[in-house]
Amino acid sequence: MPRAKAVSPLYVSFEGPVSTLYAELVERTRAAGQLLPGTPGSLALRERPGSGSYWYRRYYRLPKLPQVEDFVCAQDAQAAHDAMSNRIELAAWSQEQVRMLRTLGMQVADKEAALVLVEMHNRGLFAAGLVLVGTLAYMAWLNEFGVRAVSSRTQDIDLARRQALELSTPVSFMEAVQATKLGFSAASGGLSPSARPTSVKRPGREGLRVDILTSGPALGRVVHLPELDWYAQSVPYFDYLLTSPRQAALLAGGHCVPVNAPAPERLAWHKLYSSTRRANDMAKAEKDLRQAATLLAVLVERDNLALSTTVKAVPKEVLDAARQRLPALQALLEPHPQALDELERALALR
Repeated sequence: MPRAKAVSPLYVSFEGPVSTLYAELVERTRAAGQLLPGTPGSLALRERPGSGSYWYRRYYRLPKLPQVEDFVCAQDAQAAHDAMSNRIELAAWSQEQVRMLRTLGMQVADKEAALVLVEMHNRGLFAAGLVLVGTLAYMAWLNEFGVRAVSSRTQDIDLARRQALELSTPVSFMEAVQATKLGFSAASGGLSPSARPTSVKRPGREGLRVDILTSGPALGRVVHLPELDWYAQSVPYFDYLLTSPRQAALLAGGHCVPVNAPAPERLAWHKLYSSTRRANDMAKAEKDLRQAATLLAVLVERDNLALSTTVKAVPKEVLDAARQRLPALQALLEPHPQALDELERALALR
């Protein structure tokens, strides 16, 4: 009788030095303040006839886009010159660290995503409460926990807020994404093609899409966000998902970008719910399921989380979705018996 095929573990842990490299990168990035978009670049002196000479930063936003030159300071403004030189040096160091971490197996989003997230960071939107959700949040948590799993790819950046962002003055979301020079245009939002836009998209069928989401009892309702001069699409149980978000970081392109992410246990439970609501996209449903199972295994085995302590806060319909997915979870978690025991015990409590 043929032996059953062994199920591979959902993740493996990095060696200590890898997580140490990552932790140093995150620490230095958080202390750096604003980040330089694109490649680190270099300083170039340009002479303006009749008005003197000036320093510019030359860099590329993306490899196939033309080189950009941003004004820095007059030739004799030594403090401003040195400050930009230090920022370029830090950006070059960060780029090399991200390159090494990618080679070692950490999750790294692409350069287009980096341009968008750097712009959001520099405009203070994450500091004001904006939360990165979806696959990119999952990728951020894998790196934070120091584990390697199936590499994730997405052409969507999902951003969310539970309540009004704490901004001193409104920040135009459209102006922020247009500042990336990636050619974003508004995309229809909600369930109706005529609804107000809640997304922007790059040209092309597979172009990068940025979605703004918020909590609401029904999927696809369009909600006005005055502080962003934009609209969001409501998603059920996002009030649960977005409660008590945590500081994290996302590696993208050559950058490490400080972000907020949902608490990992809330992200796992909500992804189980999402996996039962994608009847028209089974590939995404299975991706949500696997991401949820991986997070659950990591939380139990690496973070010593008792899942039973989390279920009181989980909405009933979300738990019902988890129970619906239990047979598939049992198969995925076969190499992780402790996590499976914790999950079954937690689901039996309510």
